[in-house]
Amino acid sequence: MCLKQKLKNKDLTVGSWITLGNTSIAEILANAGYDWLVVDLEHTTISLEQAGELIRTIELAGVSPLVRLTNNDENQIKRVMDAGAHGIVVPMVKSADDAKYAVAATRYPPLGNRGVGLARAQGYGTSFREYLSWQSDIDEGPVVVVQIEHINAVENLTEILRVEGVDAFIIGPYDLSCSMGIPGEFDNPQFTDVMKNIIETGDKLVGLKKLLKENY
Repeated sequence: MCLKQKLKNKDLTVGSWITLGNTSIAEILANAGYDWLVVDLEHTTISLEQAGELIRTIELAGVSPLVRLTNNDENQIKRVMDAGAHGIVVPMVKSADDAKYAVAATRYPPLGNRGVGLARAQGYGTSFREYLSWQSDIDEGPVVVVQIEHINAVENLTEILRVEGVDAFIIGPYDLSCSMGIPGEFDNPQFTDVMKNIIETGDKLVGLKKLLKENY
């Protein structure tokens, strides 16, 4: 069963983060039994070329490669998807429009606005039809994970999670606390109340307790 189906079924999935551009690290982690691995472009020095090699290594080991973007950039989304990423983790999503923008960037028209390329994901042209079918499949297509890491996102959380194509979300506690003016104060009652609100809303809408979650 693919990652997207597991998320839709609210099955427990386990993954890890890759912050170094060494394919041996990716290979070791990919063979450790994880369901997904995230190649992090936001807070690392991993280049797009290195990301492509990490994606290849992860996928060939039978694990779902995801990429955390530097920002919500349709051009970067297109390039990592063409490299073979199964989905994206989008930082600093604050509104439903942000979420819709990210989802659209993973899919070709008429479902989205992604430009068509013939790279690794499409078998360099030999499996374009198969890829076209996959990227438009609501049950098996691209995974989109939004990061909830700003107080504005909390205020718009219900609308964000109701966007079609959003499969899961991750809480970014440090950025969230900074946006509240209490950086790193995770025991602050103001912060714990917001966390409780996020978890309750997420549990009601998408079963947060069985989806991707960042510890804090």
